Amino acid sequence: MKAMIFAAGLGTRLKPLTDHTPKALLTVGGKTMLERVILKLKEAGFDEVIINIHHLAQQIIDYLQANDNFGLRIHLSDERDYLLDTGGGIKKATPFLMGKEPFLVHNVDILSNVDLRQLYERHVESKAIATLLVSQRKTARYLLFNKENRLCGWRNHETGEVKSFYPYFDPKQYLEYAFSGIHVISPKLLELMEEWTGRFSIINFYLSVCAKADIRAFPQEDLKLIDIGKAETLALADKLLSANPSPDQVE
Repeated sequence: MKAMIFAAGLGTRLKPLTDHTPKALLTVGGKTMLERVILKLKEAGFDEVIINIHHLAQQIIDYLQANDNFGLRIHLSDERDYLLDTGGGIKKATPFLMGKEPFLVHNVDILSNVDLRQLYERHVESKAIATLLVSQRKTARYLLFNKENRLCGWRNHETGEVKSFYPYFDPKQYLEYAFSGIHVISPKLLELMEEWTGRFSIINFYLSVCAKADIRAFPQEDLKLIDIGKAETLALADKLLSANPSPDQVE
């Protein structure tokens, strides 16, 4: 099974820690963010991984080599010339991601207790073109789904902005879920990216095609998740994992 890890970010929310160290190599609970995601993927049965790199990329290259790629087949998607954001990053990796089987995408700065194999299998069973791990945690920005858990729009409660390609869209009629940064995608979705070029967000892309493509929510009620891309949450996760090394305890 194939997976992609987003590790190219500048880590601006973690400055000055990321001035000389890429975000992916910052440690939490005694292990780097990158190692934690790689080992979680490996445990779930993923055996081939592509990692995009940009900021201080050589450090990530050297780190992977020093650890023998943690026993996996690991490829690199080099974005050192131009940082492509999440959607552009996936499109650049298309030659690796294309095939008959779906692939999983995981942000490097997300810790969770999700069963990645179960998420993958749920996607395969649903025959959706993409399945997004979501929860009802409190945030400012939400993805909006209908009663069949199909993506229909997006809403920012702080600014009041609403996005949807459906006419006469009323956000109050839809279920609000927070996206986790973990999703499973069928290669057919890549064909819809043909006209998209350069840097673009995968969420904006999802919203542009959701009226014609089946993009589903996978709401896990007992999901425990923490975004360690911020200094305060990184410190909190480090404290929690130092006391109990299982990421299942992260709340």
